[in-house]
Amino acid sequence: MIDLTGIPNQPGCYLFKDNAGIILYIGKAKELKKRVSSYFQKKGLDPKTENLVKNISDIDFILTDNEIEALILENNLIKKHKPRYNINLKDSKRYAYLMLTKEKFPRLLLARKIDGIGEYFGPFVSAAERDYVAVCLKKNFRLRTCSKFPKRPCLRFHIRLCDAPCIGSISEGEYRTKLDVVRSYLKGNSKELIKDLNKEMENQSSKQNYENALELRNQAAALVYLSEKQNMERIKKYDEDIVNYIIIKDKVHLELFNVRKGILHNKQDFEFLYKKGFLDEFLLQYYDSNKIPGELILPTDVDPALVNWLVKKAGKKVKAIVPVKGEKKQLLDLVKKNIEKSFLGFVKSLQDLKVKLKLQDNPAVIECFDISHISGSSMAASMVQFREGSPDKTNYRRFRIKSVSGVNDTAAIAEVVKRRYSRLKSEGRIMPDLVVIDGGVGQLNAALNELEKLNVRIPVIAIVKKLEHIYVPGMSIPIVLNKKSPTLQLLQRIRDEAHRFAIKYNRLLRKKELIK
Repeated sequence: MIDLTGIPNQPGCYLFKDNAGIILYIGKAKELKKRVSSYFQKKGLDPKTENLVKNISDIDFILTDNEIEALILENNLIKKHKPRYNINLKDSKRYAYLMLTKEKFPRLLLARKIDGIGEYFGPFVSAAERDYVAVCLKKNFRLRTCSKFPKRPCLRFHIRLCDAPCIGSISEGEYRTKLDVVRSYLKGNSKELIKDLNKEMENQSSKQNYENALELRNQAAALVYLSEKQNMERIKKYDEDIVNYIIIKDKVHLELFNVRKGILHNKQDFEFLYKKGFLDEFLLQYYDSNKIPGELILPTDVDPALVNWLVKKAGKKVKAIVPVKGEKKQLLDLVKKNIEKSFLGFVKSLQDLKVKLKLQDNPAVIECFDISHISGSSMAASMVQFREGSPDKTNYRRFRIKSVSGVNDTAAIAEVVKRRYSRLKSEGRIMPDLVVIDGGVGQLNAALNELEKLNVRIPVIAIVKKLEHIYVPGMSIPIVLNKKSPTLQLLQRIRDEAHRFAIKYNRLLRKKELIK
């Protein structure tokens, strides 16, 4: 039995440890003893908390002067120790950023992650929207795109898409002036910029500098068009973040909209295990490393201590609002509608897939294999992984076929299945819930044979292109789903992604062969 007698009833943080001294969980409390005692007195705990309590061998604590200090300390300790039972705040989708490089004449580039080598804007939820913004800004402000200065100006200079700083046709100061406009737009100050550009255009026109006036007019028109493409525009002088969530079983699916000066800047999706007080903990972790807006629109009230911390950290007034009607309530409902569309549709498809394939659980993790080659040359294979119906690109894998010559997709599937799951088995890693093979009965049996040799039990199916028939082991007749079925569409999306990834690698191999 854990001894709780030495724990004071004061504000602070508590640390649960296992018998090896490893920190399992870090929490904060206004009254430490009361909070810690509740873990050992409650009945009917959720499975996660029950498992946590079973593994606690020691309790440590750190006192603070007040609850806000406890809140801040808890966040710092979690980031330092990363306990397995705390919320691991990771964005469930990886959206890209736009980055201005730290160079004498900076470039505007795409960035997949923040690593401190430039100035970042975003993330952008829509790849098409992000790319359009980048192309439009580069074109209209004639930003440099070359990674190294060439010895003579390139084609972009001759067609008036670059000011060619490589040959000194624009000074560093003039280039920085243009860059300030780009930076300001990416920060959301579109209206002020358009107004200033129009004013300067009129000034240049009055001086009969018509070429400069035309360039300024084009820049202003580009910014107007980019602003009109935003799908949520509201007249506001301050920034807002809108947060809503749904809870499915033991998971929280949360979405956050960043609204900057009345324009929807981006949205972010998060997914983590449910625990009491999760919203306060999420907001603390998120705003510890992200910009704090002037207003938070939330579905429920949060701890006043958290709001005080936000005000103190932001150095300005921060309001946390829980609307019950009006425009802000409609925005809150809109965020929830987005969550339901993002998550519940996939959940339903996975549930239906479980029933159709007679699986024990929903196939949360699905891996799909495909083979690509041209008449047996440069044979390549791909494996893509989907989690909860969404691609997890960090777990994509590609294979160069080693043991097969000529056209033999069946043997190629056997090779990659063996390589993939023998490695997972040797490393003691978790197997997927379902394996999908792009092919027919031959490829399906080849995959099954390799898994049997490895003594690995994973449900495997094959899906045939065009006919879209699904072959399942032990069934002589394939499963035929309705063409409009969301379940079939999910399988098609996974299969098509594996096909795209395989073709991409095959092209790379062929290119290398041509170079040789």
